[in-house]
Amino acid sequence: MGIYVREHSYEIRFGEWSLFKLTPSNTLIIANVLVYAYTAVVSGSPFIINEDVLRWLGQDNAFVMIGGYWQLFTSMFVHVNLLHLFGNMVFLLIFGIRAEDLFSTEEFFAIYFASGLLGSLLTLLMAPFMVSAGASGAIFGIFGAVVIYLRKTFGESIIGALIFSFFLLMLSTSAGVNIIAHFGGLVAGLIIGYALAKTHKITL
Repeated sequence: MGIYVREHSYEIRFGEWSLFKLTPSNTLIIANVLVYAYTAVVSGSPFIINEDVLRWLGQDNAFVMIGGYWQLFTSMFVHVNLLHLFGNMVFLLIFGIRAEDLFSTEEFFAIYFASGLLGSLLTLLMAPFMVSAGASGAIFGIFGAVVIYLRKTFGESIIGALIFSFFLLMLSTSAGVNIIAHFGGLVAGLIIGYALAKTHKITL
């Protein structure tokens, strides 16, 4: 049994058997699940998180403006209920696996956190009394970076990537959804993905 360091991952193997591979995507999924487990225990329910917990670890903009700046970061890992967590983790896995093929580990995490942070900041500026939580802004950033990176790498028009990205953004609009964070995360991902595509020398 041993631990092997490979590009973008740490793999635990027993002989020829791969027991577990730690990648950027499942690292973030594990972190989100662990945070949810903690908030569920504190809330006393595995299905829905207490409003007081959301106001402490989620993004309560009224509190952020008086010094709770950590919420701009912690809110990326807090989810309001089990369904919210499950949906976000499925999309993080789908988009994250593709992003791992395109970006280094450092770039992956930079896209994720920069996108989530821009979504949080934009929410603070545009909806100062909102309380929100979730990883979806950061996940939209991963999606946007992947879509525009592939378009730019293959020398195709980025207009199609932008149309597709904002179409998906509109599909995510519904009651209770922080579309501002989605928009901020998507814009950050598109910008970073485009910049990386211009600087990388890619062989696909």
